[in-house]
Amino acid sequence: MPNQAYGVAVGSGIAKGRIASMDLTDAQAAPGVIAIVTAENAGTLGQGKYNTAKLLAGPDIQHYHQAIALVVAETFEQARAAAERVKVHYVPTEGAFDLARSRESAVEAKDQMADVSHGDFAAAFAAAPVQLDQTYTTPDQAHAMMEPFASMASWQGDQLTLWTSNQMIDWSVTDLATTLGVPKEKVRLISPYIGGGFGGKLFIRADAVLAALGARLSGRPVKVALARPMMFNNSTHRPATIQRIRIGATADGKITAMGHEGWSGDLPGGKVERAAQPSKLLYAGENRLVSMRLSTLDLPEGNAMRAPGETPGLMALEIAMDEMAEKLKLDPVEFRVRNDTQVDPTNPKRPYSTRQLIECLRTGAAKFGWSKRHAQPGTQREGRWLIGMGVGVAFRNNNLVKSGARVRLNDQGVVTVETDMTDIGTGSYTIIGQTAAEMMGVPLDKVVVLLGDSSFPVSAGSGGQFGANCSTAGVYAACVKLREAVAQRLDMNPDEAVFAEGEVRFAGKSVPLGSAAQASEIVAEDSIEFAGLSKQYQQSTFGAHFVEVAVDSATGETRVRRMLAVCAAGRILNPTSARSQVIGAMTMGVGAALMEELAVDKRVGFFVNHDLAGYEVPVHADIPHQEVIFIDEMDPMSSP
Repeated sequence: MPNQAYGVAVGSGIAKGRIASMDLTDAQAAPGVIAIVTAENAGTLGQGKYNTAKLLAGPDIQHYHQAIALVVAETFEQARAAAERVKVHYVPTEGAFDLARSRESAVEAKDQMADVSHGDFAAAFAAAPVQLDQTYTTPDQAHAMMEPFASMASWQGDQLTLWTSNQMIDWSVTDLATTLGVPKEKVRLISPYIGGGFGGKLFIRADAVLAALGARLSGRPVKVALARPMMFNNSTHRPATIQRIRIGATADGKITAMGHEGWSGDLPGGKVERAAQPSKLLYAGENRLVSMRLSTLDLPEGNAMRAPGETPGLMALEIAMDEMAEKLKLDPVEFRVRNDTQVDPTNPKRPYSTRQLIECLRTGAAKFGWSKRHAQPGTQREGRWLIGMGVGVAFRNNNLVKSGARVRLNDQGVVTVETDMTDIGTGSYTIIGQTAAEMMGVPLDKVVVLLGDSSFPVSAGSGGQFGANCSTAGVYAACVKLREAVAQRLDMNPDEAVFAEGEVRFAGKSVPLGSAAQASEIVAEDSIEFAGLSKQYQQSTFGAHFVEVAVDSATGETRVRRMLAVCAAGRILNPTSARSQVIGAMTMGVGAALMEELAVDKRVGFFVNHDLAGYEVPVHADIPHQEVIFIDEMDPMSSP
């Protein structure tokens, strides 16, 4: 923007304690410095609904690298140099950084996941002829997205415009307004493209708040991008978990008792990682115990990351299922098939709307050559390499969220869609364009899709797996309204009018679609709402993943040789972009299982490997051929 300045954030040098003093003299005297934002001159800041940590701290410090100042200068280099001159004197206090040591003090996270106690788990497990009782751990892990947390803010009087990278526009406008203490209608948030979200950009972070504060104090547009170490220690991450899983089964492999207890940690007032949640629903069994406990830890905030809950939870549960299958001397695929359920196990009167997990497993096993698998672990070798095949079930609920859109038709027959839905590389622009084109009977090049602007109708947003299903349903609803308005203009019956090939046809009459807007543009707006569908039906998506892996028997080096995913996820709106999402997820699965781990310095409380040099993620050489199969599926209970 014209007259733009740059801001560089200063992060706390301690994890827990308070700021005794902050000397800004040298920094203010540095070349190019325009302003320095601190908690003392930022004004009273509110606490947004979706942020546990304060996005500008002082004097109290909640976690390491928490933002405590923003230096604004004419250039980025000047801001960075001046930020190095900020002198801070801290008074550290003792913090809690070790989940294992804090486990005994963990409490029930009542507001996020109620415990499930169905039947008599203790008695059923004790009576089971075959039992498994194991504890699994997963480490802290980072989003490590390529695109940084970055924002640019500009004030025109009391009106704020913020360009940022954000998955949920309306949530973030609300939180930003609350934090800054301004009316929501005075905040406009624009996020047309997102280069990596994964849950880390569901909520506004320090870059957005600091850019807004820096712009307000300096009277200039200000751009802020968090440095890589600040991203790892000053944003959300996937918290570590401890999980105890107990499975009881009959000798023929029917599960009679399922117990899954989990522990995770977060800042005071934070959220539990709902790792045990899949065990409420995934497999049959009359008796189950599912619970999660939350410890208070003074580490950076734990929150949504690449399927929060399911990722670490299924990792543990599926290992337990494999180990139980081995005890039973059952094939792991067959063991899962025997324990399929078509109803909610804790509420048999509530069926799944669709559940094709068995089809995923059977299709994958046939395609992958599962019958050639050596059932006894460690018996297939190629020289020093041990070869193995594995299977794991994928599961996530299909959440239904209200979503709206506005649709415009001009006299050239061009349809423009406006919704605050976002695109995190998943193809929202494409599938929304497809929906409008199909509904209005025009080719895709006659549709303009505008996304990611808070001045547009509120959509579901990109998160929780609800984005594609709900946002396109909202566009569908708006297009129904537009069709009615077009038919009314053309004096046609909207229920009988046919929209096809750029025309509207009724009673033997055919006219170009654009002719309806000759007098003026036609605008329609509506939203999709789902009433009580989720109470009547359990709605979930399923998959089966198959992998072949080689492990060096001498060094432990692990090489993934081939991967297959078979998915049942309703109607696939665009197979090309959907496949891209699945192979991305498979790649992230390899990272989560084999490489990714934030190393916690448990003495002083920070993530040591807080950059892309020390935090390992998969690269091309780590990933073999990946194949994706989508099961043909339609779910009329999910959306139109």
